[in-house]
Amino acid sequence: MTRPRRFDLIAFDWDGTLFDSTALIARCIQEACRDVGVAVPSDADAAYVIGLGLNDALRHAAPGLEPARYPDLGRRYRHHYFARQHELVLFEGTLSMLQALKARNHWLTVATGKSRRGLDEALATAQLSGLFDGSRTADETASKPDPLMLLELMREFGAEPERTLMIGDTTHDLQMARNAGVARLGVSFGAHSHESFTEFEPLAVVHDTRQLHDWLLANG
Repeated sequence: MTRPRRFDLIAFDWDGTLFDSTALIARCIQEACRDVGVAVPSDADAAYVIGLGLNDALRHAAPGLEPARYPDLGRRYRHHYFARQHELVLFEGTLSMLQALKARNHWLTVATGKSRRGLDEALATAQLSGLFDGSRTADETASKPDPLMLLELMREFGAEPERTLMIGDTTHDLQMARNAGVARLGVSFGAHSHESFTEFEPLAVVHDTRQLHDWLLANG
């Protein structure tokens, strides 16, 4: 099948890019830290670690916690997150954007710091499982900015780096894409300030899902 335009494979980050979950994740990290008795990170510090694998994120969020207690912190985070994940929704316009890209025969994939369990539950909740051709999570590959999840997706589909695009809301996403040698696009409505994206040379930074949709149809 002839593949359209510039990119064959488009990889999306999940939280803060497709799913409006940044604020909830940051609050759950803060609550978990409070539960285990370590300093509670600020909103900005809690949001910064979003996109990393859970263990890496919690280590950064609670640097004063002894390593033997990391599992306790992880359990408390999961307790708070799974209790409230039903509150989360896709950003407005995400579903129609994905359907339009699917109709053009792009391979649509997810590359996320979530766990496999967490991603599968989110996909089922959002009824999106049929739209994505593949996915990789941090617990089955490596945490961002290691490029392993992107490299595995490219191998799975036979996609060349120059025909692959990574879209994300954090510097972790953009650094992973650069490490993998693929193009990257930043979105400013997630966890990290878009001013921090400059050093990773994204093709563009978009400020809402409508802009993302329009950019991909025109340039993707």
